[in-house]
Amino acid sequence: MEQKKPLSIAILGHRFMGRAHSNGWRQVPQFFDAPYRPVLKVACGRDEEALNEFASRWGWEEVETDWRKVVERDDVDVVDISLPQHLHYEAGLAVIKAGKHLFCEKPLAITSEQATEMFEAAQAAGIVHYVNHNYRRCPAVILARQLIDEGRIGDLYHWRGAYQQSWLVDPNVPMSWKLRKDTAFAGPQWDLNSHNVDLAHYLVGDITSVSCLTSNFIKERPLADDPSKKGTVEVEDAALMMVEFENGALGSFEATRFATGRRNHHTFEIYGSRGALAWDLEDMNRLQFLSLDDPDHARGFRNIIATERVHRYAKNWWPPGHIIGYEHTFVHAMADFLEAVAGNAPIKPDFEDGVRVLKVLEAGLASAESGKKVVL
Repeated sequence: MEQKKPLSIAILGHRFMGRAHSNGWRQVPQFFDAPYRPVLKVACGRDEEALNEFASRWGWEEVETDWRKVVERDDVDVVDISLPQHLHYEAGLAVIKAGKHLFCEKPLAITSEQATEMFEAAQAAGIVHYVNHNYRRCPAVILARQLIDEGRIGDLYHWRGAYQQSWLVDPNVPMSWKLRKDTAFAGPQWDLNSHNVDLAHYLVGDITSVSCLTSNFIKERPLADDPSKKGTVEVEDAALMMVEFENGALGSFEATRFATGRRNHHTFEIYGSRGALAWDLEDMNRLQFLSLDDPDHARGFRNIIATERVHRYAKNWWPPGHIIGYEHTFVHAMADFLEAVAGNAPIKPDFEDGVRVLKVLEAGLASAESGKKVVL
């Protein structure tokens, strides 16, 4: 077997996304004929005890508590930013200045101004830059794009997207960084609708206007370090957007952490002149497809299980019908990223896409505040 050239990876962050990304880097060479062999060189975080446990479990060679030292290392080729979004900007610019390729979690930054600066710097530096909207890399979502490109749906009329969670329904859930403006900037409008808008950009097209409502259902929560005291929730709990697309389609977006009973319910529906599509992350291998080309007596939504070898990525995993899951989307992203590095080629979504998403999200908050439609 050919020995692949090593590519040294550093990761900033070791919590939820750190685990998901570590698994992705480890699995790539096992299932994909990637041009490089990822080397898990160094993991970085502030909690040294937790960081050491994380590194030992996932196979990172070294640990470091100062991200600046990591960025400056000559033996690091790629930096993976798995930090909260308010830390992306400073760390990201330092990575770019050091000339290293950058794999960054979403949303790219907390404002479009920060994201634009990151994008322009990355372009000038000539590095490969990627923002991890990983749901683009579900085989069923890629199939949806293929059917749209083939004209099977016809002219696009409607997009209906929703991302619903319920982890804040309990008023006793304590304050966290996700509920503070200086660390999260916004609530589900950033955290969840960023994914939603990216998929709409990918499948339908650019958004030209936004009308939005937001609400804050529980305004105070117990402090994590002293539950007898309360802190003010500084971000919205739910956001509803209506949009116009450049191609004339209309869209709706729902993002909430108060959809009681919904754990991670991410869906879209697309309706066109010749057909329709529907997808649900909780059943991510299945794409529902309706075609008006079918005869009346046999017309209806059909279920396509996107696990055949002809479906993107599927041949790298299991026999047809053997489904994949959430974690596989990260492996797909890492595999494509390594190909981009090898070819010094772009990978989508890139930082420019990250800027486009944030401009829509910002327009949504501006609309909610003013009560008026915002034209982009």
